[in-house]
Amino acid sequence: MTVVSRGGREWLLTERIGAGSEGMVYAVGHGGSLVAKLVPDPADPVAFRRRVERLVRQRREPRAVRLLAGAPQRVAWPLAAVRVLRAGIEGYLMPDLRRDFLPFTALLTPAGRRDALPGTTWTTGLAAAGALARLLADLHAEGYVVGDLNPDNLWADAQGRVGMADVDSWQFTDGRDTFPGRMRTSGYTAPERMSPGPGPGPPAGEGVTGTGPRERRTPVAPAVPPDESTDVFALAVLVHQLLMGGLHPFAGHPADGAYLSLDDNVLHGRCRLLDRTSVVLPRSAPPADLLPRALDTLLRAAFDGGPRPPAAVWAEELAAARAPERITVCVERTTHVHTVERPWCPWCDQARRGTDSYPERA
Repeated sequence: MTVVSRGGREWLLTERIGAGSEGMVYAVGHGGSLVAKLVPDPADPVAFRRRVERLVRQRREPRAVRLLAGAPQRVAWPLAAVRVLRAGIEGYLMPDLRRDFLPFTALLTPAGRRDALPGTTWTTGLAAAGALARLLADLHAEGYVVGDLNPDNLWADAQGRVGMADVDSWQFTDGRDTFPGRMRTSGYTAPERMSPGPGPGPPAGEGVTGTGPRERRTPVAPAVPPDESTDVFALAVLVHQLLMGGLHPFAGHPADGAYLSLDDNVLHGRCRLLDRTSVVLPRSAPPADLLPRALDTLLRAAFDGGPRPPAAVWAEELAAARAPERITVCVERTTHVHTVERPWCPWCDQARRGTDSYPERA
């Protein structure tokens, strides 16, 4: 399949390497450094093309240049708007983050950490959480709102560095024009962006721990736009997952009824962190008290309905938690690393209950 830019330049797309609710991602050429995201059926093709073209132009503006500085590049910024001529499919080219990163989801399961990122410990999660918070703070400082921050548009490496894709769904301004956030993902959406109600049930394969397949991304109405605070809600969910062995903060079977969805738990404030009696979790879940007190406080503030700490504050506290004097290694297993604030190893406690979040590689 061939795509062409407005200027007439052509690129050959080879194998499909990813797919989501909006579109598909293809490799460009053979062994190149680019990929193409194609959106076969955007709700408004003209608006989508205009959005992408504005982002391509902004890549040379100071605010985007600052975000793209350094290596590895943290954002898969749109480089050129393209389309499949005969099919009329719109899309864009972007850097291939696979050159430097693995899918972020590898950090969220024991098997992913063991097999894809050997040597990963709790400090890797701290580093990734800090890198994500710093990236989000930088985006907010330049006037961008992610709007749909979730594991499927994130990437990470063994050092805990983080990359982000799906820039076309961000909310941003360009001159007098505002391009609103277009998507949301269940389990990563702040309650104020959701309509009250039970919501859909979990898809096949999703368990109450919140580490299985997620409910799908869906478009949102312009009347409920995202902002920096809603981004920080998603950041807090991801930080919790990174530091709690993949456990979603709103996972669990409701103590007051049937499990419907993560969104339903979010809307009703069912969260072990806020109220241990609100949900029932498997015995193998990580201990509730394994986090440093400062991070525990930030998480509670992000979820309790009050003002949420900004991403820059998260970045500072996560960096402080990584200081060598704040970390200790278990005497029994070197893969078990935890905060010095806890006098015994939380991961050994968890392993004795049936699951080891940081297993040694066989």
